[in-house]
Amino acid sequence: MSETVAPRPSNWNLPNALTLFRIVMVPFFVWAFIADDGHYGPLRWLAVGLFVVAIYTDKLDGDIARARGLITSFGKIADPIADKLLIGSALIMLSAVGELWWWVTIVMLVREIGITLLRFVVIRYGVMAASKGGKLKTVLQTVAIFFYLLPITPATDLLSILALVVMLVALAVTFVTGVDYVLKAGQLVRSGRGSNGVNGSGRNAAEG
Repeated sequence: MSETVAPRPSNWNLPNALTLFRIVMVPFFVWAFIADDGHYGPLRWLAVGLFVVAIYTDKLDGDIARARGLITSFGKIADPIADKLLIGSALIMLSAVGELWWWVTIVMLVREIGITLLRFVVIRYGVMAASKGGKLKTVLQTVAIFFYLLPITPATDLLSILALVVMLVALAVTFVTGVDYVLKAGQLVRSGRGSNGVNGSGRNAAEG
């Protein structure tokens, strides 16, 4: 008696549509931020709103995909790309207007790009699943960027100090988890030859 194999979900589904919507939102977010030109006016609030909506769709598409069994290979690739586009563009914009040190943005971007490339290099040995530290890093980056985006007056404000503290904690976690992923990649290469390695089956397995 043969087992029935469940059909693969189509790439044309709601979670993937939300992911694509998030990618489309990125240039509008960048435009609103740039058009505000440091005046902390309505366009800056629009940028904040777009960022919040994009972050919410990130949670929503993952929840729907897991609940309805709509996890696809496209979603596993596109979802983290959408996240990195949003976070990366926000960091670059904040640094471009002098609200965030460039070295912070560079460290975070180098880490994100480097780990993404590393995943492709070691994929023949297995998939590096997202760690709890990697997910914590994403949450901290998101919260820190949200605080920085708020149209508040310069650094004497308590919220500005809070934004700086959260960003520095996010930076530390970003660095530590980056080193951890490099070590895990080395272990995967050494132990995963001829095996499936460390696999992550969820939609967010490629995040971290």
